[in-house]
Amino acid sequence: MFIGLDLGTSGVRAILVRPDGSVLDSAEAGLQASHPHPGWSEQDPDDWLSAARAALVALAQRHPLAMGRVAGLGLSGQMHGAVLLDAAGAVIRPAILWNDSRSFAEAAELDRTEAVRDLSGNIVFPGFTAPKLAWLAKHEPRSFARVAKVLLPKDYLAFWLTGILGSEMSDAAGTAWLDVGARDWSDRLLEAGSMRRDQMPDLREGTGTVGPVRPDLAADLGLPDGVQVVAGGADNAAAACGVGALAEGDGFVSLGTSGVLLAARNGFHPDPASAVHTFCHAVPGRWYQMGVILAATDSLNWLARITGAKAPTLTAELGALGAPGPVRFLPYLSGERTPHNDAAVRGAFLHLDIAQDRTDLTRAVVEGVSFALRDSLDALRATGADLPRLLAIGGGTRSRYWVELLATVLGLPLDLPEQGENGAALGAARLAICGVTGADPAQVMTRPAVAETIDPRADLLEAYEQAHADFAATYPKLKALP
Repeated sequence: MFIGLDLGTSGVRAILVRPDGSVLDSAEAGLQASHPHPGWSEQDPDDWLSAARAALVALAQRHPLAMGRVAGLGLSGQMHGAVLLDAAGAVIRPAILWNDSRSFAEAAELDRTEAVRDLSGNIVFPGFTAPKLAWLAKHEPRSFARVAKVLLPKDYLAFWLTGILGSEMSDAAGTAWLDVGARDWSDRLLEAGSMRRDQMPDLREGTGTVGPVRPDLAADLGLPDGVQVVAGGADNAAAACGVGALAEGDGFVSLGTSGVLLAARNGFHPDPASAVHTFCHAVPGRWYQMGVILAATDSLNWLARITGAKAPTLTAELGALGAPGPVRFLPYLSGERTPHNDAAVRGAFLHLDIAQDRTDLTRAVVEGVSFALRDSLDALRATGADLPRLLAIGGGTRSRYWVELLATVLGLPLDLPEQGENGAALGAARLAICGVTGADPAQVMTRPAVAETIDPRADLLEAYEQAHADFAATYPKLKALP
């Protein structure tokens, strides 16, 4: 048996997987983030350990015999977070998370530094790890002076499980300290961020083993002695493993809290100016690129909150897909990444009329999110990515209207997988299978069975093409407003 353990921002999810990759059961434990100041987002790493323990113990209580046969545990987790350890391995301060924007000035300074984009393959976004440490050096110098090691969130779980400090390529690629093409820490990038190589954990590929679970902890969690912890991958890289997106032409679009459009790449093809992320994949010798929008279903949930209606109720009121609505929505409620790299821009409704109702607002919101994802697709195509079709995943895909709209806006067929586990936790378990057994990732990380394919509406393609062009032309005007 194998375990996939996924550390998200809102909770930890553990799945128990049979040798053939099918899921026996899963368990979850929730997490909360703290926001002590505007733009700040932090979590206590000890809360991650408590949640991981709760999820694993729940599986052990329900399946003691199966847990006793576990051979490997793979990890997945939220990217970019800074877990700071002192020389004794103790946590110095709460972890600064991926959605924390306090280091925007430090990110801009690093991004302007010579060779940083060339080596990292990316714009330095405020959410990345390097600017967080630059902020710490300036604003919390005593804490900065104590930093002996910097770990990423899931790698802190590996440290707890094994006592070994390490990381892997797909997560390290989001720090702005990694030479993403060479798959190694860059002395030049570390110097730019006033960091040292000895403060970095050892690197391995996502299928590499970290070490065995500590015997005392294994007994506490209902695991046998000798369970190997496998390095795993960053959340989106692991999700790509979970849906079989490994090779050129493979990709998915995710309608989650944020929106992701991911393309697997066989080589390193960065284009930082596009604000496309170019990261190492969790499997050796491969990379992936993705466009990211910061508020996808978050935009719909925001509308649900202010209207007092649940999100499924809002989308159910839309009826059948028709021509673009009269209201335009810019989904920049938390700023935007691809293609604008703009932490300061905020969202807007345009063309509101007294005769309109909440259905018009809902239609505008799902259209605006879809148009923003089309921006990401155009940016990916500019790097040479060829995506003939996409797998559609995430909570937003439960709305048939939204999936049909998105297929039409992207101009691509969208495959809906059969119900079941297809996310980062499954990808982590698949990485564990490969790491422990030596199996070929291409044989283990297969695409899920497709329940249905949603094709673009040919009769609406031209109308939505024009509507997207109008949407794209609006950003500069919104940005120019005081």
